[in-house]
Amino acid sequence: MDTTDFTGTWKLVSFEARRSDGEVLHPMGREPIGRIVYDAKGNMAVVLSRPDRPLLSGPDKTRASLEEKGAALDSFEAYFGTYTVDATRRVVTHHVEGALFPNWAGTSQERFYAFAGDRLTLSTAPMAYGGGTMTGVLVWERL
Repeated sequence: MDTTDFTGTWKLVSFEARRSDGEVLHPMGREPIGRIVYDAKGNMAVVLSRPDRPLLSGPDKTRASLEEKGAALDSFEAYFGTYTVDATRRVVTHHVEGALFPNWAGTSQERFYAFAGDRLTLSTAPMAYGGGTMTGVLVWERL
């Protein structure tokens, strides 16, 4: 596996959820923030966030209301694990060890990739989202 092209830290530029009906959504807002890090040993981690996340009503997250916890969960995504690259298929697979969305822990998440200069585009296969299906398209810029 040649990870040279991936190795490093990347800043999130955009995140679109393209629904099967053609509608384009911005799950983390039009100016999302985030990082994805790949190292040469095959480890990776990713964090995505809305830039305008509301603060909880107090400093103790265990005392937050269910509504506050729901809003916090819906405006943030993170997971970590290892990765492998299939250059023939142009797929990077994230082997998820832990995730904010617990259903992803222990899964392998394939992302189709394309490089253009200092930018990396990662796209998902169609997945369940909001009662329908969507394809996620994330554009990252090398730091």
